[in-house]
Amino acid sequence: MLNRRKLLAFGGIAAGGALIVPEGVRRTATAGEQPAGIHGIHRHHVRQAGSIRPHAGVPEFSVQMPVPKVLQPFKGDPDIDFYRVAIKQANSEILPGVQTPVLTYNGDFVGPTIRARTGRPVSVTFTNQLAEHANVHLHGGHVAPSSDGHPMDTIAPNGYRTYSYPNRQQGATLWYHAHSHHTEAEHVYRGQHGFYIIDDPAEAHLRLPSGKYDVPIMLRDALFDEAGKLDFLSPPPFRNIDLANGRPQPYFPVAARKYRFRFLNSATERNYILNLGGVDMIQIASDGGLLPVPVPRKEFRLSSGERIEVVIDFSKFPVGTKLVLGDVQRPVLRFDVTSKAFDDSRVPDTLRALPGLATPTFERTVDMATVFNGEIPDGVINGKIFDPNRVDFTIKRGTTEIWNIINGDSAQGWAHNFHMHLIQFRVLSRAGRPPEPDDRGRKDTIMMPANEPVRIQATFDGDFTGRYVYHCHFLEHSSIGMMAQMEITP
Repeated sequence: MLNRRKLLAFGGIAAGGALIVPEGVRRTATAGEQPAGIHGIHRHHVRQAGSIRPHAGVPEFSVQMPVPKVLQPFKGDPDIDFYRVAIKQANSEILPGVQTPVLTYNGDFVGPTIRARTGRPVSVTFTNQLAEHANVHLHGGHVAPSSDGHPMDTIAPNGYRTYSYPNRQQGATLWYHAHSHHTEAEHVYRGQHGFYIIDDPAEAHLRLPSGKYDVPIMLRDALFDEAGKLDFLSPPPFRNIDLANGRPQPYFPVAARKYRFRFLNSATERNYILNLGGVDMIQIASDGGLLPVPVPRKEFRLSSGERIEVVIDFSKFPVGTKLVLGDVQRPVLRFDVTSKAFDDSRVPDTLRALPGLATPTFERTVDMATVFNGEIPDGVINGKIFDPNRVDFTIKRGTTEIWNIINGDSAQGWAHNFHMHLIQFRVLSRAGRPPEPDDRGRKDTIMMPANEPVRIQATFDGDFTGRYVYHCHFLEHSSIGMMAQMEITP
């Protein structure tokens, strides 16, 4: 079984050199290459820092950021919309004039956006045109186990699978991405990621910026070799180019009016701390939808998988102004105010109330850590590497629980983050303090720095029972086993 096979790294290279993979999953990288390690440590046996020749990249703000195309349903019945998406290889012009081989949804490096509506179900048939197994997880979606994209529930080459998304949740910025165990990090890194946005008619009266002034922005990092190919096996700290909607450090022309930006960090192991040079950004939503009230922010943090929605009012700036969205490491994106435009949108004083916190009936601990077999790391939760045949937590549907999330690698100073499938939760405290600004609202993914245990509360309501996973969403970590399984029972 998987827990006995001791898959020790991304592709499951065993210590003796033999390739061992679970049924239905195969490795994309060359089988002769050695396994990568956690946080980039112990990766010197994969690649030394100077052993590749990185692409020179492009000058900052020399290319325009595109907006991902919105996919149209191929059929719409009175009560449901139907979509088709191909999982396929393609070449994409990420760097100007360079064709980069990528793994995509419908051939696009940032997959097409699906815009759903609260209360209207969606059916998506994914066809796998790759020569290896794949699957798809709707990150943040409240869906049945059969449509959740369980890491072992894969689509065979030349096969297909239809996922049903009921959209019985409030408006939110979600995303869909690869989740096949042991290959999730590589598949996402090579391009299997796209937005899934739920628009809620109950929020229309708020008159937030909409239409072309409602812009999803996917942030991630990348390392390109001299030929312009994506380098996956070098450590994440060497990924020296930031992409916004699949373009390197681009600019985006805006009108002098309010915009709603939906930021997603789709990097596999990267944190962004973003600011606009001291300009206020008004946070209106987090992972699971709108906040109760808007919150001015000078800066916000996004760990891998997290989302935040902010409104930026460019009417305060004359045409010709250029505003740089910067990370602590380097500039990421520039907004160029190029025109004036009519604006009847607003940011009201109240948005959407959060439900009251129910009384918890059970308390659990989730301890994420790394253990080593020599120099080879395994990721574990509560001391156990992921085993799809083992249920770690059994939870009765409708109950409310408190989970204490612990970073077991605090002594080493290593960070993790935490993602729970099926539901959003609320952060109660961080390191014994009140929740931080980045913890506001409904969350499904949170950052876990060293020495910052986080206490969360979740109510397992809804219609679904069955098995779901929770894991570190630094996907290199879940790839080596930092994942566990809960079963929701009637």
